[in-house]
Amino acid sequence: MSSSHTLPADYPAIKQAAHNRDQDISSGDIAVGVVIGRAVGFFDMFVFGIACVMVFPKVVFPFASEADGVLYSFLVFALGFVGQPLGSMLFLAIQKRYGRGTKLTIALFLLGFTTVGIAFMPDYAELGWITILWLAILRFGQGFAIGGSWNGLASLLALKAPAHRRGWFASIPQLGAPIGFVVAGVMFVFLWANITHAEFFAWGWRYPFFAAFGANLFALFARLRLVVSPEYAKQFEQRDLEPAPLGELMREQGKFVVLGAFAPLASYALFNLITIFALAWALLFTKQTLTSFLVVQIIGAFVAIPCMLASGWIADRIGRRTTLGIFAVLIAVYSGWTALMLAGGTFQSYVFIIVGFALLGFSHAQSAGAVSSSFRSYFRYSGARISSDMSWLIGAGFAPVVALLLARHLGTDYVGLYLLSGAACTLGALWFARRWNALPDD
Repeated sequence: MSSSHTLPADYPAIKQAAHNRDQDISSGDIAVGVVIGRAVGFFDMFVFGIACVMVFPKVVFPFASEADGVLYSFLVFALGFVGQPLGSMLFLAIQKRYGRGTKLTIALFLLGFTTVGIAFMPDYAELGWITILWLAILRFGQGFAIGGSWNGLASLLALKAPAHRRGWFASIPQLGAPIGFVVAGVMFVFLWANITHAEFFAWGWRYPFFAAFGANLFALFARLRLVVSPEYAKQFEQRDLEPAPLGELMREQGKFVVLGAFAPLASYALFNLITIFALAWALLFTKQTLTSFLVVQIIGAFVAIPCMLASGWIADRIGRRTTLGIFAVLIAVYSGWTALMLAGGTFQSYVFIIVGFALLGFSHAQSAGAVSSSFRSYFRYSGARISSDMSWLIGAGFAPVVALLLARHLGTDYVGLYLLSGAACTLGALWFARRWNALPDD
């Protein structure tokens, strides 16, 4: 017995709509890909940064004093931020010729191999100055690869967000920073506490760098799933998120690139001061143990996570630029307590770290792309990319070096002034952005 079924007259349209829903990339999918990618990138950075304090002064610079060894390590650390904008420009050419998927694959494999290459690095006692060169080249390569891994997912997430929830969606990618720090910190604390110091300096410190290689492979597949899909490319084209020529960008909207580079400086200066520099300060100028201080920093990173989410909620009600400006003012106030907190006892230093991470969460959540609405849609992808690279180079790359030199030679008061200068740059950039741009505070 056969039966017949009558299809609705608009069945083809219904089928096509269902297909489109299945093929559309949801904001949730993009958010997961962005958080994974950012967390792995920050994990790589913090593994290197923590090693600059705990490992490299003894393994790579044993001929120098402890303080000088940390300073030399911080100079090598800064090379990664120098390489980042250069990597962005070169990999842009690869993207134009071979596509986003190829670019991302090469960049993340380069990041993984430069990171794991540090794990295989011989000690200075074995190769002498070649060990220093080895470390410097691989650190530059890390930054070069990070610049090349820029894929615009965060920009796409921001544009897909409802107008009344842009602050919330802007805060999601920034969760990668505290997550990356927590994972890196926990690994070093675990190794330091469970093996002898001789074993740690002989081979234990290498494990976090091995782990970073595996994490980069995981991040590659998590993001590649989105980047190579036709739907991803279509949405980028529809939303004008294609790269624009750098020369044209600077001629037409160069002032907004400068503003975009300076707007996040309050949070970026604070970023490395309460993480990498603070750890070095605890080692060099106090009697606190590295593990206890690092545990407090890990707690601070956990505090930063809900603060980031709260920042998104606040920004959706009063505006992203207003939120960033308010917390830049609070960072400026906080900078005035730097000398007191760092020169005080253990409790004061712990309060300094926890409060600093809380402020970092509120500020950093809205720091990326704070003035991206100033760019015309044609320039938004390239403008956001170049601004971000320059922000990290100016605000974070040399922060540990500058802060350590100031603390050693002039005192902790001047570390506070350095942080204050970052807050002043943020407030100045936001003021100019509002004056030059008729777009609303979103």
